[in-house]
Amino acid sequence: MLKKFSDAQTVDIFKDERDGKLREVGNQAVWSLSSCKPGTAGFGVEQLREESNETYWQSDGPQPHTVSIQFRGKTTLQDVCIYADYKSDESYTPNRLSIRAGNHANDLVEIEQVELSEPTGWVCIPLKDVHDKPIRTFMIQIAVLSNHQNGRDTHIRRIKVRSPVNYGDVPYPNASNMTLKNLAFTIR
Repeated sequence: MLKKFSDAQTVDIFKDERDGKLREVGNQAVWSLSSCKPGTAGFGVEQLREESNETYWQSDGPQPHTVSIQFRGKTTLQDVCIYADYKSDESYTPNRLSIRAGNHANDLVEIEQVELSEPTGWVCIPLKDVHDKPIRTFMIQIAVLSNHQNGRDTHIRRIKVRSPVNYGDVPYPNASNMTLKNLAFTIR
């Protein structure tokens, strides 16, 4: 089933991270791209992973354009968040995405297909299994199937892959609410 996301559905993705409910786990994976525009400015994985909305990955070639994210071990994933900017990128902005998951590149199965309507900001796509729980996978792939205005190449400014933070039934404590109780650990 195709899910549609409009600009009104963009969210403050950092709230759940600040509250200790979710954590970004993209740094635990190997990232690869189907293509990227050559040049000295850089338009690849490094730009997707930067903490800046000003840089971006730019594909270079025929669609679909893909971002593959492979983990060393099976990883629980709550969602994938994509920062796109239709106002700046127009025809380079993704319109239809396929999110795929599997053990490796040869057994990926589509778990979501979404349509973005002129997004400006973060769009978070939940990753759920058949029991409505976060998926567990070794690899996910984001495939850009089409762009706005029939654009050929795509711009994605940032991608975050997030996992729920918990230890059994006990949620991970919010670091901002923690107080140091043991004075032996106080720095003097």
